[in-house]
Amino acid sequence: MASVTLDRVSKSFGTHAVIRDVDLMITDGEFVVFVGPSGCGKSTLLRIVAGLVSPSSGEVSIGGEVVTDVPASKRGIAFVFQSYALYPHMNVARNIGFALETLGLGRDAVRAKVMDVARMLKVDHLLDRRPRELSGGQRQRVAIGRALVRKPEIFLFDEPLSNLDSDLRMEMRMEIARLHADVGATMVYVTHDQSEAMTLADRIVVLNQGMVEQVGTPQELYHAPGNRFVASFIGSPRMNFLAVRRESELEMAKIIGSGGLSLAPEFSGQGKPTSVGFRPEALSIVPKADGRIAGTLERIEDLGHEHFAYVRLETDIVWVVRLNTAPPHDQVGTMVGLQFRDEDVFVFDADENRIAHPHSHERAIAALGQEGRR
Repeated sequence: MASVTLDRVSKSFGTHAVIRDVDLMITDGEFVVFVGPSGCGKSTLLRIVAGLVSPSSGEVSIGGEVVTDVPASKRGIAFVFQSYALYPHMNVARNIGFALETLGLGRDAVRAKVMDVARMLKVDHLLDRRPRELSGGQRQRVAIGRALVRKPEIFLFDEPLSNLDSDLRMEMRMEIARLHADVGATMVYVTHDQSEAMTLADRIVVLNQGMVEQVGTPQELYHAPGNRFVASFIGSPRMNFLAVRRESELEMAKIIGSGGLSLAPEFSGQGKPTSVGFRPEALSIVPKADGRIAGTLERIEDLGHEHFAYVRLETDIVWVVRLNTAPPHDQVGTMVGLQFRDEDVFVFDADENRIAHPHSHERAIAALGQEGRR
């Protein structure tokens, strides 16, 4: 069984804490993605799982056995690096099969296993080429093949697609997802790209400054973020935010810059709202008189299948609105209104934790048992 358990794992380099008391359970066959901004500790955490970095405290278990002090070569894992790390003097066939050669397998057995993996990854026509003769996507397939040929129980990927252009990244995402479906091995994947995380993961681990902010499925994190950090990091374009003021304890909280718009009554008595957020697709552009918030339409971006409108509010904050149909371009530079539903408002308290709306679709998602900030 290739489950992975991290029990209060921490890592410090000198006085600098990189990982802080991380508890995490990854089940057998699960595809888990570590995501977060640069410097959040996601690659360090992956290397702790691999055995390439020793934790300062805590335990790492694989398949129910503690492996904290077990070397990487004995953990039954395969690591796919960002830099491909192929042997430049070897052809594709030897790059894929070299690990089997070192185990002493016969030439025919190695050739058969290499061919099986090469066909799966669609590089069987490249076996005689050297790495310098391959494209970035082909090199990444060879790197994955080198890991796959050993039939490990756990695959670890450290930002494997960051060196590829957008088209190749999309193609390789599909290949990695297909590989997981075909092989069924446990996979742990590190990326700073939340779009990769959303499209690949069974569950996402959102990291920030060495701590786990939230663990959940892509839908849980998108529709029921536990706090403002997760709400802002998951989603592209990012969530729009506004501050909230409360003129007295008896008065309903007001959204600053909205002309006195009050929050829905359901939020009263649930703490002190300090900010609100709106997903770009939750907003629509209407005539100023019909809007709940007003602003100046400054720019429209036409992406063909969708449009992004940029509206500057009277607080000088610019919001992004995702639209299926572009507003008339002669509206650029004019005042427009923004409309939204109460259940689409994300409300955050002074500690930046989200205050749940009792009537939104988020109730069903929350019932699935998502983890909040640790």
